[in-house]
Amino acid sequence: MRIDLHTHSTASDGTDTPAELVRNAAAAGLHVVALTDHDTTRGHAEAIAALPEGLTLVTGAELSCRADGVSMHMLAYLFDPEEPALLAERELVRDDRVPRAKTMIAKLNALGVPVTWEQVTRIAGDGSVGRPHIASALVGLGVVPTVSDAFTEDWLADGGRAWVEKHETDPFEAIRLVKAAGGVCVLAHPAAAKRGRTVPESTITELAAAGLDGLEVDHMEHDPDTRARLRGLAGELGLLVTGSSDYHGSRKTVSLGEYTTDPEVYGEITRRATGAFPVPGAGGA
Repeated sequence: MRIDLHTHSTASDGTDTPAELVRNAAAAGLHVVALTDHDTTRGHAEAIAALPEGLTLVTGAELSCRADGVSMHMLAYLFDPEEPALLAERELVRDDRVPRAKTMIAKLNALGVPVTWEQVTRIAGDGSVGRPHIASALVGLGVVPTVSDAFTEDWLADGGRAWVEKHETDPFEAIRLVKAAGGVCVLAHPAAAKRGRTVPESTITELAAAGLDGLEVDHMEHDPDTRARLRGLAGELGLLVTGSSDYHGSRKTVSLGEYTTDPEVYGEITRRATGAFPVPGAGGA
């Protein structure tokens, strides 16, 4: 059984529509895929309607969080999307994306980069605008060769020349909200240092005590030594270990199913969740 628990669609910053994503997941030989767009569940209905037979969808979202000045992402699985407190917090984060992106564009303009709001919104389409859309615009202008190269201190990385802070949820509050909505929490790519500062192990220990369920260990931005260290930490703290592609379509080089989650871990995630249930495919259009 092949399980990928971290993907993005055009509902946030991926390049596949939700329908295309689930069809591509089936074509890649996956049996389970999670749709975890940034701070939104807007793509779930389309993905469910198109879900091929033989593929199960795990509904979720990747929540933007910050603790002690360090940005981090929390993967939330199988929560009730209509639970009022969590819904309000997700909307607060999403609403801050537009002024933040406009300010980042102004900073880039001051640095001599002729990127425009119109370019970025055209790239974002119906998705929630974010740094990857600005990064794609920089690629289109020839400023950087790839989206990943835009996430450096020269440009868009945390603390970089064009970076702007946005509203992000306290991770301890995120865990509380997700749990109250019946969901399961996994800390995404906890040691992806290229994105900026990462949380110390002491914070992960505190998050585990607050109810964190797992760590995303097997990820394209973790080298073998980092994965081994995180796996050991997860074992010490009693956390589940997941693996995921963090697929963004053509915006990143990683493929669906390049990293996967053990079926026993997936089973434990579904056992812990009470807010929603995985959706089995019935041969969608």
